[in-house]
Amino acid sequence: MTNAPRTELPPLHLERVDYDDPRACELRARMDAEMTAVYSVGRDPHEPAEKAAARDAALTVHPENVRATVLVVADDGEAVGHAVLYDRDGEWEVKRVIVDGARRGRGIGRLIMAELDSIGRAAGARRLILQTGDRQPDAVALYEKVGWTPIPTYEPYITTIPTSICFERVLA
Repeated sequence: MTNAPRTELPPLHLERVDYDDPRACELRARMDAEMTAVYSVGRDPHEPAEKAAARDAALTVHPENVRATVLVVADDGEAVGHAVLYDRDGEWEVKRVIVDGARRGRGIGRLIMAELDSIGRAAGARRLILQTGDRQPDAVALYEKVGWTPIPTYEPYITTIPTSICFERVLA
């Protein structure tokens, strides 16, 4: 029995870009649409507005707190992966990790996470942390596969998104 051939990816490279780079904005918009679809199913339609606002505030990325924005880019210029390193009260938090849906399972997520490790190490970060959701098993599997360790949920997610799954990557 033979496996079906995999379509090869065009050559890829990493780019550090400004947070407002149009390719980064476009990938984040796609991520927002995907996460809205995933997490709106089963959500209480009578959820208090204050609770929704607090959740949204916890997930918001303030551009002035972004330490690095990373894209994985194909040679044709198309951005196929994205992540941000964010200053969360002195911690280095990984946020907004996304891989183009048609290209998942091909190592792009591992490439992104390795680059974030490199950036954090070069800057002297002791560790990186991240929060993901309980409806993102592929993300959880990626983080575990590349050596991240589960940690207790940290603020602001303890009170706003108690079903969060959090991880750390010790760099020191």
